[in-house]
Amino acid sequence: MTWLQILVLALVQGVTEFLPISSSAHLILVPVLLGWQDQGLAFDVAVHVGSLIAVVGYFWRDVWSVSRGTLGWVGGRGMNPDARLGLLVVLGTIPAGLAGLLFNDWIEAYLRSPLVIAATTIGFGLLLWWADTRRGARAVEHMTWRDGLWIGVAQALALIPGTSRSGITMTAALMLGMQREAAARFSFLLAIPLIVLAGGLKTLELLALDGGVDWGAIAAGAVLSAASAYACIHLFLSAINRMGFAPFVAYRLVLGAVLLVLFVA
Repeated sequence: MTWLQILVLALVQGVTEFLPISSSAHLILVPVLLGWQDQGLAFDVAVHVGSLIAVVGYFWRDVWSVSRGTLGWVGGRGMNPDARLGLLVVLGTIPAGLAGLLFNDWIEAYLRSPLVIAATTIGFGLLLWWADTRRGARAVEHMTWRDGLWIGVAQALALIPGTSRSGITMTAALMLGMQREAAARFSFLLAIPLIVLAGGLKTLELLALDGGVDWGAIAAGAVLSAASAYACIHLFLSAINRMGFAPFVAYRLVLGAVLLVLFVA
């Protein structure tokens, strides 16, 4: 990989991981559109580790209090708001984890085409716009177990390229009457165990491969991805209540239309 490829792909991963526009679709499309060779599994692992560092770093207070509360509940101290949020995150992770184990290979083989990405980019973009019109005033603290499971089932759809993990989880949360910022916050917290699981599986695959690893590219990709993802989370949460999801919906519609023109028409 050249340093230009490292810079572009790490920034693409960092910026798109937590925006409702699909990081997986962009990591597939950017090399195709620019005529680059696939970046390889090792680099994919690195940029996902960078995203994980960013979200844990940004929400470290939440992660600490939720972890402490959940462990306290396990130790018999009774249910508390932090433990409840931690269990909602666990509940929301289970459907995507199971779907990944059952269908990931099939999806990798058959659903990574530009046509699929165009269709999901447009379709789930319109669904996000519709869900935003139905948003309510519920906060994360008002979530029920049913809400956590429903958002988790929606998250499983993000295995399909172009869907967007953050986009589909925010869509589901908005449909349940949550505030924009609350929907985004729960979506970001929900990303932590899923990135850990996905990164762990990719790391196992990587360890099974023969060949050397360009550790300079790996380190640079992780650092750039972490920095851009951290900035993206901060800016998104600062602006989402003011600007809404319309800019992201518009971007998805334009991107989907361009893909249809380039690869289908």
